[in-house]
Amino acid sequence: MVWSWMLDTTLGKPAEVFRFPSDVSACDRRLCASMHFTSPSWVTLSDGTGTLYLIHIVEPAESVSGKWALKFNQELGDPFIVVHSVLSAEAQVIHVLLLSVEKDELDDDKEGSGFHVALEWVSIACDITQGSTCEIVKRRKLHGKSVPHYAAIELDGKGLMIISYKPFSFVGCELNQPEEEAMDEGEKKGPLYVWQQTAEDVTMTFRLPDGTTKEDVKVQFSPYNLSISLKEQDSFLKGQLYSLIDPESSIWTVKDERSIEVTMDKRDTGCMWTELIVGDKQGEYIADPVQCAAISQQLMHLTSETLNPDPDCEKPACNAQELEECDISLEDSTTLCRFDSNSLKATHVVNLGSNQYLFSLVATPTMMPCFSLRHDVDALLWQPIAAEGDDLCEHAATFNALGYVQASKQDKKFFTCAPDFSYAALCECVRRIFIYRQPTPISTVLYNRKEGRHVGQVAKQQVASLESSDPILGFQASNERLFVLTTKNLFVIRVNTGG
Repeated sequence: MVWSWMLDTTLGKPAEVFRFPSDVSACDRRLCASMHFTSPSWVTLSDGTGTLYLIHIVEPAESVSGKWALKFNQELGDPFIVVHSVLSAEAQVIHVLLLSVEKDELDDDKEGSGFHVALEWVSIACDITQGSTCEIVKRRKLHGKSVPHYAAIELDGKGLMIISYKPFSFVGCELNQPEEEAMDEGEKKGPLYVWQQTAEDVTMTFRLPDGTTKEDVKVQFSPYNLSISLKEQDSFLKGQLYSLIDPESSIWTVKDERSIEVTMDKRDTGCMWTELIVGDKQGEYIADPVQCAAISQQLMHLTSETLNPDPDCEKPACNAQELEECDISLEDSTTLCRFDSNSLKATHVVNLGSNQYLFSLVATPTMMPCFSLRHDVDALLWQPIAAEGDDLCEHAATFNALGYVQASKQDKKFFTCAPDFSYAALCECVRRIFIYRQPTPISTVLYNRKEGRHVGQVAKQQVASLESSDPILGFQASNERLFVLTTKNLFVIRVNTGG
């Protein structure tokens, strides 16, 4: 059902609140300027040339917008954009996350692009009592090989969450270096444990140290983690598992009086793990000979001693160039990873599988941005929470069939929803905007003819076409309005009739 829409003309004229102190047009490698509202009184800005700005908003009684006062600016290096920022009120520290693309110093991978994505976590102390003086107290950097879909700092500054296709890791920190790299060649030992897997479970085996009995062993399972300790000491082995397990069905036994065998049931049956514990290099994977032989036998009919021996057959070999875009899913390895600010190590790693990332938005200013994933035909919105346990996110809202609908919009550029989840919207590169409202009760009697049931709610769709052929550069939604920025105009569309 298509409904009308209207431009909102009730907003006042825009007023200039801040101007960069230097001319940025002279920089050859500059990016687009970017900004993030850290709090109601602080704004983080980037001019796109590599300089970071902090603005303090003072709200005099006679001004609605307030006075924007520059409190900090410093050149940090390569051009970057501001991804996220938070104000830790207790410590009076502003945490800023910056994204840039850097050239590899030593690119041993000849097939690589020669560049990597850098996320820099900058912590800036701001003393309000001393005239809002600001100084950088800590800088940490992560590298990855893909632009993250989502990256946000926890509000207390104790953690960082990233959704990306390629993994990220901290660099330039001794805490990130595996312990075995610090050993001399003569001191390196054999694997701490060996592990195998089937489609249903994972089995790891390790030998007991001399003087250790079964009573000295303590094994703890959780859906995401494994912890093994000996003689009430620090954990012998502890970390985040590659994928979810069923802790109730996982067991451990003494194998031959000198070794322990731990068997964990996979919750995602059929998912083959590439490592047992994320980031741990102390184990050795042993492929099951029976499984390898079975796979080899299954693939035997696909191999030949000659290249394409029968090119004129009715079913020629598959040509990768003939695959449609929908047949190639790069999202299969997308993961949600949380890093701890003190250890700089991953505390949680969640494989999102085929749940395609759609968009993110700030629904509640006092919480981290939400993110939306496609689940079957629907679009589900998730709210990240403080990672004190195994749960990283809570379900916030569901947009029925929106995952399927958005897949047909091949020219879509931006995707978002209202903070109160009353509607979702996406826009194409030029002109057209699609608005999808949540189902609402109807006063008339309506029946589904095929199923013979009464329909009490109807979802509505709006299609807006801007009177402009300029490219759309920005797209934001409030509960009542949609803001669409083109190269020449800012269009404000009233969606709901609220205040």
